[in-house]
Amino acid sequence: MATVLYRLGRASFRHRWLVLIIWVVVLGGLGGAAAAFRGPTSSDFTMPGTESQRAIDALKSQFPEASGATGTIVVAAPQGQPLTASKAAVDGLVAEAAKLPGVLGALDPFQTGAVSQNGQYALITVQFADRADKVTDEQRDAYEASGAAARQAGLRVEHGGEVMNSEPEVGGTEAIGVVIALVVLVVTFGALVAAGMTMLNALIGVGAGMAGLYALSGAVQLTSTAPVLALMLGLAVGIDYSLFITSRHRQNLVDGLAPDEAAGRAVGTAGSAVVFAGATVVIALAGLAVVNIPFLTVMGLAAAGTVAVAVLVAITLQPALLGFAGLRILPRRLRKAGAVDAAAAKEAAGFGFRWARAITRLRVPVLLVGVIGLGALAIPAADMRIALPGASAGPTDSPARKAADLIEQGFGPGFNGRLALVVSTDSADTTKAKAQEALGVLQGTPNLLAATPPNFSRDGKTALLAVIPKTGPTDEATETLVHDVRAKVRQVQGADIALTGQTAVGIDVSEKLSDAMPRYLLLVVGLSVLLLMLVFRSILVPLKAAAGFLLTVGATFGITVLVFQKGHLASLVGLDTPGPLVSFLPILLIGILFGLAMDYEVFLVSRMREDYVHGAGPQEATISGMGHGARVVTAAALIMTSVFAGFILLDDPVIKSMGFALAIGVAIDAFIVRMTIVPAVVSLLGRAAWWLPGWLSKLLPNVDIEGEKLREHLAAHPDPEPVRV
Repeated sequence: MATVLYRLGRASFRHRWLVLIIWVVVLGGLGGAAAAFRGPTSSDFTMPGTESQRAIDALKSQFPEASGATGTIVVAAPQGQPLTASKAAVDGLVAEAAKLPGVLGALDPFQTGAVSQNGQYALITVQFADRADKVTDEQRDAYEASGAAARQAGLRVEHGGEVMNSEPEVGGTEAIGVVIALVVLVVTFGALVAAGMTMLNALIGVGAGMAGLYALSGAVQLTSTAPVLALMLGLAVGIDYSLFITSRHRQNLVDGLAPDEAAGRAVGTAGSAVVFAGATVVIALAGLAVVNIPFLTVMGLAAAGTVAVAVLVAITLQPALLGFAGLRILPRRLRKAGAVDAAAAKEAAGFGFRWARAITRLRVPVLLVGVIGLGALAIPAADMRIALPGASAGPTDSPARKAADLIEQGFGPGFNGRLALVVSTDSADTTKAKAQEALGVLQGTPNLLAATPPNFSRDGKTALLAVIPKTGPTDEATETLVHDVRAKVRQVQGADIALTGQTAVGIDVSEKLSDAMPRYLLLVVGLSVLLLMLVFRSILVPLKAAAGFLLTVGATFGITVLVFQKGHLASLVGLDTPGPLVSFLPILLIGILFGLAMDYEVFLVSRMREDYVHGAGPQEATISGMGHGARVVTAAALIMTSVFAGFILLDDPVIKSMGFALAIGVAIDAFIVRMTIVPAVVSLLGRAAWWLPGWLSKLLPNVDIEGEKLREHLAAHPDPEPVRV
């Protein structure tokens, strides 16, 4: 692989104008396709095969007028005044809501009984014709703008319901992470040209990846978080992969190689690590498909596609840009005669080498402190709860959150987690009888606030009953109620009965994800051992890497639970309401952190193995690998952490938690696991770290990530015509 990438790197360097033109055309073409074919994203997290989804499907076919999105307009009278004193204003709002575009009708709260016990609050249910992801922005804006006359009459009006679900907006706050990344690049390279070129390469890659993703969104239904996740990962890995190749290219120049040869060897060595690391990220994300959860599969494939584009850009466009930069990629001091020896001496006395020597000297206490410390941080993960967050977990100034808070204030938290019981039979009379029977068996269910009389479809064969818990949507007691209701209605024979609603869907999604997480974790850990065995041709190094990954995941979960679930230091990340982690975060985090952890594992340990294969002793190879790689890995980890941390500034709690968990996970894995625990373990193992049984060595293909075959090829076929710039 290293030889093929070497040739690709040199060709891209020598034909840089052609490579640049190709990528500009690709970027323009994908941008045009995105503008022409971009489709809407969805906030619905469906789960085929679950009871809640079965009920939703039944409503679509048997009760279509109740299958669309619902809106809830909350009306509150001034303190101490009953709503009946402003009944005309409420009636006017009901009439106004019923005539809104896309709305089938609005229910009068005085007729449905949706008035609070003190008579001060009322709920107007607005039924839309389409699902929430099909409701247009114009329809949603018209819905939110309704109620001006009621407000003039002195009423407070807030608009909520599932129709207010919208995709998270990516604005300018996350660009702070990109700015910090650029500063880190300038400090790392000491040259503005090198930093700017690396950032430009990454931005072109993420631009192409995102444009391709949006171009496909017209044919593939994307969840609202999928593009944000793809952007997050594309930026982070794009900058890191370009950094790795640029750093090795600069080192090759300092070592006296011609620029084209330096670029070719950089792509052949560091580029091999980039391809392998990128492949692990792609495989881990695409592997989410084995969980068999459609929206998670789409999220994983979307992010994997962006990462794949980042790899392609790094190994083709990056060497082309290096050709345009020439020797300006180096700081002025390294362009002078005699700079090579001075740079080598300075690097040997640099922080990376000093750190490596200290770690290998104190390897046992370092190992004990690192493992025990990360184990302690993982303890809170035992209390982790997952759920799909509702409006009550949103930003306090959002319309949906204001409506949810007002509903809780007037009716109690259970009204924000209302459930829907769907009863279907072959005849209207039977449905009516079975609906009443279901209503009867639910009486006395713990934590049940109320079960309303049924509404019937036009043919009378399907009934819809509202089931209202006493507790909020993400409360453990509500989850228990869902199971209790389902168990009780099984007593009703002769009818198809299913419980659904946003709260029930969230519970079903969370339970299926919880069941799938151990299998996926086992898959990822097994994959890491196999892939690293191929790369490092070792048994113990892959096992050590897998153990380190488990420490990273455990500690990351523990810290995220402390902040987002238990609320410790929540104000520092701008979190308004602590609560359960979003249900797909843990399994998504496992896949992403696995791929990113392998980035640093491969970059650091491949250099250790490279030196060991070429004659260095185990301790010398460990120190050399750390010494040469510490600066770049430190910069890469700071960049990736900064990019992810930039998304913490978004208001959306789901994106906020994803950015936080990924930033913490990368920092822990890079600085504690890979740069501290890994060299301590490799140093402790000595030559045994690189042992592989002879029979297994013959079975495993040699991917040559350390470039041994490339060196042999270059020694046998020296380049007679180096390109000078």
